[in-house]
Amino acid sequence: MSKMLSKENKGADLVSQAAALLAGQRDRIANAANLSALLFYGLEDVNWAGFYFLKNGELVVGPFQGKPACVAIPMGKGVCGTAALTRKILSVADVHAFEGHIACDIESRSEIVLPLMRGDELLGVLDIDSPIPGRFDEQDEEVLREIAAIYVHSVD
Repeated sequence: MSKMLSKENKGADLVSQAAALLAGQRDRIANAANLSALLFYGLEDVNWAGFYFLKNGELVVGPFQGKPACVAIPMGKGVCGTAALTRKILSVADVHAFEGHIACDIESRSEIVLPLMRGDELLGVLDIDSPIPGRFDEQDEEVLREIAAIYVHSVD
């Protein structure tokens, strides 16, 4: 994406790219793999982008881009587990100030986690980290909410 585009245009472009990338494919892993790559390379100032899927009552790492990640996260623990338990988007400006933060990568400073909901069913979470404190704003949240919905509607 061009650096000349406004943040709003970049967001709309990213949403369009996500929809096109996932169109016609229903596989949960394939779509998560492609979407994590799109987000990692399409968003500025991120050092991790990926998925955790709910399995046997905990979040288990799925496709991602970035440094190796924590394999399993208990529900209610860390930013991911808290977002999953509450089923609410959680944006944290400084993860080091978040009580119970699980430090998979000490370079991460801010994080946004979006629960992946199909009706009342929690499929997992979309997790994006940044080395920049306060990296994620309301506009990022709105764009990522749309992308998470595209993902949920794309998979069986």
